[in-house]
Amino acid sequence: MPPIRDQFQAQDRTLPFQGPEAIDASCLACFAYEYHDTPHGEAMEIVTTTSEFTSVCPFSGLPDFATVTIRYVPDRHCIELRSLKYYLLSYRNVGIWYEHLVNRMLEDLVFACRPRRMRIEIVCAPRGGLASTVAAAYDRDTMGPAEMLRERTAT
Repeated sequence: MPPIRDQFQAQDRTLPFQGPEAIDASCLACFAYEYHDTPHGEAMEIVTTTSEFTSVCPFSGLPDFATVTIRYVPDRHCIELRSLKYYLLSYRNVGIWYEHLVNRMLEDLVFACRPRRMRIEIVCAPRGGLASTVAAAYDRDTMGPAEMLRERTAT
């Protein structure tokens, strides 16, 4: 029997996928946070985690799997979780580098709920023996209002 390396050929294939324009931030919905002006309400942190996140490699179209953790201190609005699920699912067939994904997600979520602070961490499942974690953070006190994020990316 020939050696394994001689039995198989590299496929040089790419699976079809969509670009970042398919990410659907318009589905994000928020509800009013009634405790935004109380001392205990101003200190509350919301942590949402999913281990079911997928997007695809922008080179091969093969699926990438990750755990996403979203931590934020709300101001006047909280993200409605059903809409967050739909938003995260919109990445399913999007070819995007994780380094870009974490920043895009931060911008979309900050713009949707305008929190006091937010941090997104994406722990990528290992591929080829390499595991990566990427994170991006927003702090209104040091970075300005949510609109500033969009202005920076528009230029």
